[in-house]
Amino acid sequence: QVQFVESGGGLVQAGGSLRLSCAASGRTFSRYTMGWFRQAPGKEREFVGGFIWSTRNTYYEDSVKGRFTISRDNAKNTVYLQMNSLKPEDTAVYYCAATSAPTIYTIASGYDYWGQGTQVTVSS
Repeated sequence: QVQFVESGGGLVQAGGSLRLSCAASGRTFSRYTMGWFRQAPGKEREFVGGFIWSTRNTYYEDSVKGRFTISRDNAKNTVYLQMNSLKPEDTAVYYCAATSAPTIYTIASGYDYWGQGTQVTVSS
């Protein structure tokens, strides 16, 4: 079973940047599709972006296209979410998730393994 440790969240002003990390233990990422989700208070968990490790295919939710980028570091078994031009509406707890299916699901139920989440707060 794979486990994740997330880090990199924090408080940033609008227009700023953060890079979230999702480090895996137990198994390597190479067999998984990775997803990033976020959940704001009182809202449903929503898809941010996904990455198929084996093919490097990516897919992003429309509101983050051009601002967020998912990347990987094979040696560190880590996936990153680089977030630029942050907006107050990006404020949420961000989660990484994984599924063994070779498909980028945009719904949370498509993923089997989850990180603990990291808080991102963007001030105006």
